[in-house]
Amino acid sequence: MELVARILLAASAGIILLLGSLHLIYTFYGPKLRPREPELQARMDQVSPVISRETTMWRAWVGFNASHSFGAILFGLIYGYLATVHAQLLFGSVFLLGTGLALLAGYTFLALKYWFSIPLRGIVIALVLYAGAVLASLA
Repeated sequence: MELVARILLAASAGIILLLGSLHLIYTFYGPKLRPREPELQARMDQVSPVISRETTMWRAWVGFNASHSFGAILFGLIYGYLATVHAQLLFGSVFLLGTGLALLAGYTFLALKYWFSIPLRGIVIALVLYAGAVLASLA
């Protein structure tokens, strides 16, 4: 069962790593994360958020998207590494397993409330694989 748990968790991490990597690429290249109306992007580039005049809404948008991508990439790399190289440490730690589960559950909530169907599907699949890995590790 340990091999099954490792494979399921590595697959879960791989999905999140892929989603995070694609999101990072889309943040800096191509039109996918740009407004459909160019005027809106131009306006976002002129307006500052209330918190500081040192940035614009557009620069904050790009930064938030990039940092969001980094978080998903970090999760995918760390949990994939732990599942494949240090499985005993990962599956022996309630803290690590709970943290990963909480993150994926949080991403699922955000995807349901704020995002769209493609990331939602990927995250739900990753969550199901992750939960399956945890259950398999307990067997």
